[in-house]
This record gives sequence, C-alpha cells and structure tokens, in this order.
Amino acid sequence: MTYVISEPCIGVKDATCTEVCPVDCIHPTRDEPGFEEAAQLYIDPEECIDCDACVEVCPVDAITPEEGVRAEWAQFTQINADYFKNG
Repeated sequence: MTYVISEPCIGVKDATCTEVCPVDCIHPTRDEPGFEEAAQLYIDPEECIDCDACVEVCPVDAITPEEGVRAEWAQFTQINADYFKNG
C-alpha cells in the first residue's frame, strides 16, 4: 500500500510532509526545481513505506492511504504515479 496526495494540496503545497518523510518519497521539495510551478506535491508509490508520518502533519488532510482516496479524487492515485514516471 502507498499513500496518495489529493486535491486539497493543490495550491497549498505546505511541504511539511516532505520534511518528515523518512524515505524522501514526496516531491518536489521546496529546494527542488519545479516546486513553484507544481500544482501540488506527489508521493512516489514505489518509494513510500506506509509509515503514516506525512498524514499526521498535512494541514489540509490531502494525504490518505490509496484505498481510502475519495471516489471523486480517484484520479489522483494515477496522477501521483505519473509524476514519477514522467518526471
């Protein structure tokens, strides 16, 4: 299982999640190219270890387990994966 960042992150990009992730699987970070241009942050499904650290710090509740993504945000599972395939 992995976690997914969904719609509430768009335009917010608090980035606290990037600071607490023990495996650095959330991108872009504030110091990476493309941070300002990115609409949201993304979790790499291949790297996520399901530790829950990011969920606890997200101020807008944008991060959920993959199987808990709301139906209207289902596309965000693929959006997160595609960011790392195409990035």
